[in-house]
Amino acid sequence: MASFKPLLFLFLSSLLLHASLAEIICEDLPKDVCAFSIATSGKRCLLETSVKKDGYECRTSEVVVVSLADYIESDECVRACGVDRTSTGFSSDSLLEPQFTAKLCSPACYQYCPNIVDLYFNLAAGEGVLLADLCEAQRTDPRRTLMELLSSGAAPGPVSSESGSLFGVTPASAPL
Repeated sequence: MASFKPLLFLFLSSLLLHASLAEIICEDLPKDVCAFSIATSGKRCLLETSVKKDGYECRTSEVVVVSLADYIESDECVRACGVDRTSTGFSSDSLLEPQFTAKLCSPACYQYCPNIVDLYFNLAAGEGVLLADLCEAQRTDPRRTLMELLSSGAAPGPVSSESGSLFGVTPASAPL
């Protein structure tokens, strides 16, 4: 019985150590906080449909967020940015919706919710558009959409090392 105590102590210590580190593992997150969370590894969590009893599960994506880790987005940012935690996957299609873009580009979202802004910054960049340009278009002409930006030729091409910026936005002034 005396040899059981050290084993029990080691087991309990490992549990306390894991809990004290507060590691975020996507697969351990409940579905109501999964979307817009970032694991300890720096990889984005995403909600996927599943055959589980409630139909959803939280998974780790391969997308790494360089400047954030161990992060669960606040409910305030979710509301301010107009995103939905029950969304499965992410798409740039929402950038075509003027109501969504207005919320995303609002000061309450754009200035205070770097995780969500970073996600949509990268989605817009995948379409060849800077989120800053899309937000400027939203402020000056709310009817102008991502499709118009893409078809107008406003989307930047590859940046040479000589130019150093896109539309006057240097990496230091770009969102996180």
